[in-house]
Amino acid sequence: MTNADGVTSMDAVTNLIAADPHADRAARAAGVVVRELAAIDDLAAVCRLFQDIWRPPPENPLATTELLRALTKAGNYLAGAFDGDRLVAACVGFFGAPADGTMHSHIAGVTPAMAGRSVGYALKLHQRAWALRRGVGAIAWTFDPLVARNAYFNLAKLGATAAEYLPDFYGDMPDALNGGDETDRLLVHWDLRAPAVVAACGGRAHLVRHQHAAVALGRTPAGAPEPGERDAATLLVAVPADVATLRATDPAMATRWRMAVRDVLGGLLADGARVAGFDRAGWYVLTREDT
Repeated sequence: MTNADGVTSMDAVTNLIAADPHADRAARAAGVVVRELAAIDDLAAVCRLFQDIWRPPPENPLATTELLRALTKAGNYLAGAFDGDRLVAACVGFFGAPADGTMHSHIAGVTPAMAGRSVGYALKLHQRAWALRRGVGAIAWTFDPLVARNAYFNLAKLGATAAEYLPDFYGDMPDALNGGDETDRLLVHWDLRAPAVVAACGGRAHLVRHQHAAVALGRTPAGAPEPGERDAATLLVAVPADVATLRATDPAMATRWRMAVRDVLGGLLADGARVAGFDRAGWYVLTREDT
């Protein structure tokens, strides 16, 4: 039997059985324990963690204990990763429209001290296993398309797919990470049972080749955005190597990159192009069927 997503019942059972071992293996590799959170002390620790990572102004916290309490009481997702007794990462998600069988993963953060240990990967695989046990077939979230490491993580490491470019989605966010930049976001869709996602959760990243691709947005030798052509079947769109540093050292150049990526990547998606993936060299790989 095949469902509306083209997944057989046996496939769904197999994915569900494999999800927990994949999550457990990722947590062991990262050296953390990932568990659901509901106690008030844990919720307060999540709020402090998010404050420490993003450092938003006091009047605009990213989460409050009261909000997290309400979300968890209603059955939504909140989990944390622990290095010993220390909370080092957390993720909050909530359910979408009942008929859609989806979740939205609203915020996930890992303390910078844990960089390079794949803690975020372990946390997302825990979220996937949790969602599958509850009949959720897809999780969506947004990320800043200028952040190359997040693009690679979401599109290659997790096998998610880009669904929509959202200009200035959150409005002004004057925290330490966003730096007052316009909050363009790329909405991604994580089909939890898709073969590419199953493979990615098993440790085989979704990698794409781009031979004979044209450069729709490149980089000059000085590191500035350089528009190219948009008519080829396969197109490459560059992002800066480290936009966080660029925002701190040259905010005008960071703004140029924001506008260029919005124009080229956002424009191509609006015209029907599809993001096939993201490579380690800092390129979105897009395909067009109308050429």
